[in-house]
Amino acid sequence: MGRKAGKPDFGHPPRDYGYSIIQNLKDAGCTDELIEEFRTLEEHAEEERQLQLLSGHRKHLLEELHKEEKRIDCLDYLIYQIEHRKQKGGFFG
Repeated sequence: MGRKAGKPDFGHPPRDYGYSIIQNLKDAGCTDELIEEFRTLEEHAEEERQLQLLSGHRKHLLEELHKEEKRIDCLDYLIYQIEHRKQKGGFFG
């Protein structure tokens, strides 16, 4: 008996499961080293360690995002200053 059309087979990952995970890791900005470590952990069914690895990368990305937000805030402040300097007579006025 085969699978019924239209019903997902949740018992088995799709054939391209490995590829889609690798592509997702690449899309998330993971390094080749991190991806290789993730694959090794997958082979040994070390899901807890995989989660730790992904959480660590997520934390790294979030830290980078916050750094970029601070840079944007600096630019926004400078833009504000330039737009309003006419009222005060220059940057240092």
